[in-house]
Amino acid sequence: MKILLAVASLIPILPLVPEVLGSASGEPAYLHAAPMPDFGAAREEAVRFLSDYLRIDTVNPPGNETRGAQYLQSILAREGIPSEIFELVPGRGNLVARLNGNGAKKPVLIMGHIDEVGVEKEKWTVDPVGGLVRDGFLYGRGATDDKSHGVAGLETLLLLHRLKIPLDRDVIFMAEAGEESSYQVGIDYMVERHWDKIAAEFALAEGGGMSEQDGAVKQVLVTATEKLSRNMKVVAHGVSAHGSVPRADNPLLKLSAALLKLAAWPAPMRLNEVTRAYFSRLATISPPEEAFLYTHLNDPAVVEKIRSRDPRLDALLRTTITPTIEQGGFRDNTIPATAEATLMVRPLPDEDVPALMQRMREVIDDPAVELIPAWGSRPAAPPSRLNTEMFLALERVQKRLFPQAITLPAMATGTSDSAQLRAKGVQAYGFGSFGSYGAHGNDERISVQGLGALVEFLYNGVVEIAAAK
Repeated sequence: MKILLAVASLIPILPLVPEVLGSASGEPAYLHAAPMPDFGAAREEAVRFLSDYLRIDTVNPPGNETRGAQYLQSILAREGIPSEIFELVPGRGNLVARLNGNGAKKPVLIMGHIDEVGVEKEKWTVDPVGGLVRDGFLYGRGATDDKSHGVAGLETLLLLHRLKIPLDRDVIFMAEAGEESSYQVGIDYMVERHWDKIAAEFALAEGGGMSEQDGAVKQVLVTATEKLSRNMKVVAHGVSAHGSVPRADNPLLKLSAALLKLAAWPAPMRLNEVTRAYFSRLATISPPEEAFLYTHLNDPAVVEKIRSRDPRLDALLRTTITPTIEQGGFRDNTIPATAEATLMVRPLPDEDVPALMQRMREVIDDPAVELIPAWGSRPAAPPSRLNTEMFLALERVQKRLFPQAITLPAMATGTSDSAQLRAKGVQAYGFGSFGSYGAHGNDERISVQGLGALVEFLYNGVVEIAAAK
C-alpha cells in the first residue's frame, strides 16, 4: 500500500472561519482541566488521512475493506493504539480499536464504514480514487459516504490518546465493512459474533448533517431513527402472444396500471417522537408561512400542500413507494407472459409491513398482479431517545460551537448500520457536516472546512459524554 502523506502535506489548507467553526467560549469547566486540541492542525491531518484513504478502492462489490482497515490500523499502530481486524470473509475486514476508561460508565462507540458504492467513472471530472483537493474540496468516492466519518473517528481517537484525556467510558472506534449492500460481513457479523468488542450504551455514526448560511452554521441535524427498507416486486401475468393482436391482459399494461395506482395512493401520514420534534423545532426558525405548515400537520390540507411542493419533507411524514426497475418483454413482436417492477419501499420505523402489503394489494386490485417481498433489510427498532445523556451532550456541543444554530432531531429516509445497534438497545445518533456533496453520485466531495467541523463536533461530543468529570 503506497501512503502519499508527503504529497498530501503540500496541499494548502484553508484557515478556520470562526463564524462557521465557533469558538471555545462557554466550555464546561471540566474541559479546562485538560489541554484543548489544535483543531486547525487536526483538520490538516484529517485531510491528509482522508486523501490517502480515498486512494484505497473499497467499492462494494467486491469491497476489499481489509485494505482500508489495514491503512487505519497502520496509523493507530504508529500512535501505540492497539486494534483488531475481524473478517467473516477474507478481504472484508472490520477494524475495532478501543481507548480504555475507568469503567464508571458504559462505552461509547464511534464508527464509519469502509465500503463505497460504485462509480460511473466517465461522468466524473476527477479520478474517483485520486483523493484530490481542489478549490477547498476533497474529491473521491467515499468522501462524504462514508470515509470522512471514519477519518473523523480516527482523528478523535488520536486526539484523546495524545492529550491523555481521562475517561469515564471506554471509547470504541469501528470501521466496518459491507454497509452499502452486504451487512452480513459487517455490522451483522460484528453484532452476532463479536458483540463484546463493540457493545456500548451510545453510538455516533453517519446520518446527520449541518447547513450553513452566510458563513455560519444554522442547523445541526442529528438522526435518531431511520426508515425501514423493504423492497418488493410487482409481477403482472398474462398470455404470451403475437404483438400484432393487442390484448387487454398484456402484462406490460397491467404492470403500468398497477404502478400508476400505487403512485396515486399516498400512504397515511404519521408522526413519531423524532419527526414530531423535528417539525416543531423547524417551525421556530422558519418563515411564518412555512412555520404554519409545520405546526398544523393534523390538517389534511396542510399535509397535501407539503406533499405537492416538497417530496423530501413528505417522505418524513409517511411510508414511501418508488418504482426503480422495470423488466418485461424479450422481442419487439411478442407480448410477454410476465412483466415485473422492483419497488423501493421505505416504511416508517413502526410500520406493520404485512398490513401495508395487504393494503397495497387492495390498491392494485387486480388478481393477475402479484405483490411479493423482494428482500428484507435492516431490523426494525425503536427510535433513539431525545432525552439521553448523549443527545443532550450533542445539543450542548452545538450551542458551544455553533451558537447561531439549532439542533434538529431527524429521521433518515435512508438506512444505516445504526439500525442493528438500535435493535440491540444502543442509543445511536447520526451526525454530519456541511459542505458535503455527491453521495452515491458523481464528483462526490467534502469541503476541507466541513471535514474540520466534522472532527471538531465529534471530538467535543465524545469528550462531553466520556471524559472523566
